Amino acid sequence: MKIGVYARTIHKEHETYVRSFFDFLSDQNVELCIHRALSEALEQMGYNHSYHVFSDSVVNEHIEILFSLGGDGTVLDTLRLVRDSGTPVLGINLGRFGFLAHSQQEDFAATFELIKNKSYTIDPRTVVELESDIDLFDGFPFGLNDFIVHKKDSSSMITVHTYLDGSLLNSYWADGLIVATPTGSTGYSLSCGGPIVFPGSSSLVITPIAPHNLSLRPLIIGDSKNISFDIEGRTDDFLVTMDSRSVSVRKGTKLHVKKADFEFNMIKLEGHNHITTLRNKLMWGIDKRN
Repeated sequence: MKIGVYARTIHKEHETYVRSFFDFLSDQNVELCIHRALSEALEQMGYNHSYHVFSDSVVNEHIEILFSLGGDGTVLDTLRLVRDSGTPVLGINLGRFGFLAHSQQEDFAATFELIKNKSYTIDPRTVVELESDIDLFDGFPFGLNDFIVHKKDSSSMITVHTYLDGSLLNSYWADGLIVATPTGSTGYSLSCGGPIVFPGSSSLVITPIAPHNLSLRPLIIGDSKNISFDIEGRTDDFLVTMDSRSVSVRKGTKLHVKKADFEFNMIKLEGHNHITTLRNKLMWGIDKRN
């Protein structure tokens, strides 16, 4: 079995676990393929087990499963690594919340046993794609969580004229606008009052950020819709974000968002489901008064 491993960095408090993680894998007769940044962190730790190093993507590495060591943001990073290869990703949670990186570090031995026995299913997640008249995001304008238009710095609000399949939906006077996938519906969109949407629901969520026209509410649309924008404001620049990557663009830039023609494959372990994750992470039904 060829296993890929990605992490942004290794914090001091996680070094002991990371050593035990790789010691465990080295005893499992697997072929390890490690991202360059993680390899450099392991070298600084003095870890010298044998492994192959990859840099930009896993598309040509023939990796069966990619492990993501970190939090939800680290899982989001892996979209740029797996791209449209279909390589499934499992997040090992070293962060705080763990909506996407829901496998806990202390459970990894049991997790790997499930992986080895193929006691898991593939959970395909919608990806959104941005089309523009200029090159944005280094030629990979895709997001697993969301696409966001936002005002820059402390400038006054912007007006986001929003169109569905070419027809005007609304002009949002706001700090910005979020187009979230079902995966991203529990992220920034949720904090702005958007609904939780289950993966596989074939929907996208349009959520305004601090709208001035107070009658506006988040809107759920079918993911077959094409969404385009014209942005107005007192400044000439605004921010565009795909997941955690932001770029500044000029007013007048053409922006068109749609569902991508590929999906991001997450691993769903036997005994895990989205309902349990929501209930545990959002603490539904827990009485904190005692």
